[in-house]
Amino acid sequence: MSIYTHQVVRNNGEAIAMSDFKGKVLLIVNTASKCGFTNQYEGLEKLYKAYSPKGFEILAFPCDQFGHQEPGSDDDIAQFCNMNFGVSFPLFKKTDVNGTQTHPLYVELKSQAPGLLGSKRIKWNFTKFLVDANGNVVKRYGPTTKPSEISNDIDGLLKA
Repeated sequence: MSIYTHQVVRNNGEAIAMSDFKGKVLLIVNTASKCGFTNQYEGLEKLYKAYSPKGFEILAFPCDQFGHQEPGSDDDIAQFCNMNFGVSFPLFKKTDVNGTQTHPLYVELKSQAPGLLGSKRIKWNFTKFLVDANGNVVKRYGPTTKPSEISNDIDGLLKA
């Protein structure tokens, strides 16, 4: 399987084929508005502004599976991200990343880049997956990894 075989839905209801992102380096993140890591939106936006002109995209998937830290509607989430962090990268519909309703994209991401000791579970909000321009998951980052710590890896993939 490939991440490009999946379809995702923007928070405005627009369906998008992941294949639309072929040729771009991606950072795919499960996010939450009421989490201790929520301020990472600021760092993500900085990465997006710095690298999007070079073929980089951030795809944010709000998730309410960790401590009910994303209780709002898709509209509430978009408004929060815009007003508090000026987020300009794509936000998607609230998404399950674990359990029986796991989105197929996340099944694929977790199988290509398992966590510690081979775990397939996402442990918390702001777990990040870096995907190369050919759709291969090259690295998984835990929630404590700040966006600024990923810039060298992004740079390397954009120059590859």
